[in-house]
Amino acid sequence: MSPFRSVHSTAGHWAHAAKECADGLIPATAGEAGVGKTDAALNLGFIYVTDAFSEDLSSILTYLRRKTGIGHWVGGVGMGVCSAAGEFFVRPALVVMAGRVAEKSFRMVPSVKESINEISPETLSWIVRNQPAFGIVHGDPANGTVTELIRDLAAATEGFFAGGLTTTTGDARQVADRVTGGGLSGVLFANVADGAKPGYLNVCTGLSQGCRPLIAPPGDACHVISDCRDNVISGLDGRLALDVFRDDIGDDLAGNLERVAGLIHCALPIEGSDTGDYLVRTLIGIDVWRGWLAIGEEVKAGTRIMFVRRDAASAEEDLASMVQKLKKRAGGSVKGGLYFSCMSRGPGLFGAKGREVAIIRDAFGPIPLVGFFGNGEIFNDRLYGYTGVLVLFT
Repeated sequence: MSPFRSVHSTAGHWAHAAKECADGLIPATAGEAGVGKTDAALNLGFIYVTDAFSEDLSSILTYLRRKTGIGHWVGGVGMGVCSAAGEFFVRPALVVMAGRVAEKSFRMVPSVKESINEISPETLSWIVRNQPAFGIVHGDPANGTVTELIRDLAAATEGFFAGGLTTTTGDARQVADRVTGGGLSGVLFANVADGAKPGYLNVCTGLSQGCRPLIAPPGDACHVISDCRDNVISGLDGRLALDVFRDDIGDDLAGNLERVAGLIHCALPIEGSDTGDYLVRTLIGIDVWRGWLAIGEEVKAGTRIMFVRRDAASAEEDLASMVQKLKKRAGGSVKGGLYFSCMSRGPGLFGAKGREVAIIRDAFGPIPLVGFFGNGEIFNDRLYGYTGVLVLFT
């Protein structure tokens, strides 16, 4: 039997949802009537809620901890959440997964807001002893240093990270043993080389893009920024940035630039990537008088850039391809999974609710799975957008 179990609830009140998940996660056994008996080996839980339960997250966490006896929890709030059963948006929803993990094999990282130097000496000592190779982390999109925090934590641990930026109409709440927020938090796992030890986890991870380059192959689509300031690009390849942009998007869109909003984005190729990987950033402004472009990232002259199109068909094809590659790597021994997707994906991109989870389920069957739709996806030491990140525990 899998060491992980996942459950979900769409009950309208937080107390009903928490009880439903606790009862489903830890079935009642013989003993005191109405009280669930916790499997003592279950010690680590993942929890995600939709915005409707954001204000109740602390109460939900307190209930789950008391009812199940599971002391360690990590998670957050998303505009949507997902489980093995499907994807849930707008309505109240709670998804939970819990597993059996060796106590010495993981360590919580409470929220750090300005510098990884805020990490406690005890946790730093654990990092030195265990050389964590992997972590699940969540960040606050309102924190302007979150990208640097991700990069610095990855460098300090020499680890690989996956997760996302939480998102809600209120505070961007996260869970790292308690409800927190404002920075970066999560859980670190000891070196994957110790995966042969009982209770230690191995992982497989994959990234799926939600946009495709306007010109293929991607290498041929790249331009070089020749003039810029902060996040405003005035020159590409020695020409006006807007002139190059018009050439790439074609006459149809170039004749009505209002249509590119939400459809065409910028992408920054990752130098040295052998998979053609790139970071998608939003095109946030066009100055038709000066011929300038503004994007959601500060850039420097000499940086390569290309234009991409948000595309449902290619996004689905890429997700299916990524899942199949992970299936081969996992070798059929998946214990549980986490899925982090962009809030701009889901039914807004694929047209049907539950399509992303369905693709995962078609490949792996009904494995324990939870996740959320956030405001940016974390993969390795970078912050992505419009992507899907799948983590498999093996």
